[in-house]
Amino acid sequence: MRPVAVLVGPPGSGKSTVGAALAERLEVSLRDTDHDVEALTGCAIADLFVERGEEYFRELESEAVRAALESHSGVLSLGGGAILRRETRLALAAHYVVWLDVSVHSAVKRLEMNVPRPLLLGNVHSKFIELHRAREPFYREVASSRIDTSDLTVEEIVDRLYEQIRHPAKESEA
Repeated sequence: MRPVAVLVGPPGSGKSTVGAALAERLEVSLRDTDHDVEALTGCAIADLFVERGEEYFRELESEAVRAALESHSGVLSLGGGAILRRETRLALAAHYVVWLDVSVHSAVKRLEMNVPRPLLLGNVHSKFIELHRAREPFYREVASSRIDTSDLTVEEIVDRLYEQIRHPAKESEA
């Protein structure tokens, strides 16, 4: 059992929204490892960061990703920083991983209307640039495919992913 697709990318790239739409299109379930961590702890991610720190959260996240990779056969959405841990990147090597990338402008616009994100507190624009620069090499390392979601609708992204999943030889950087 393995996920049909694993979605990674920075905050605001569309992992949750695209994941839900792709799972619906493929008629499979969606699993989000951030939700797994929240269910396990009974605590919101933002609260875990404040109360226990990022390292504690990353440990829980790493375990949630490992468990999901071993037990989920639908679409799997990972938290934006899940790729920071080497063991997670190694575990992803055997999977079809889609890097949903996004421009700073589009991400900031999307994030302004979204849930609290502890690593983007303050100046969201500059924090996003910093976060994206630090994580980009890791996204690139694990990605089987990359899609820039900045100027695409959810339907356009799902159409591209659907075709890539149905015809793996056509995988490319979109």
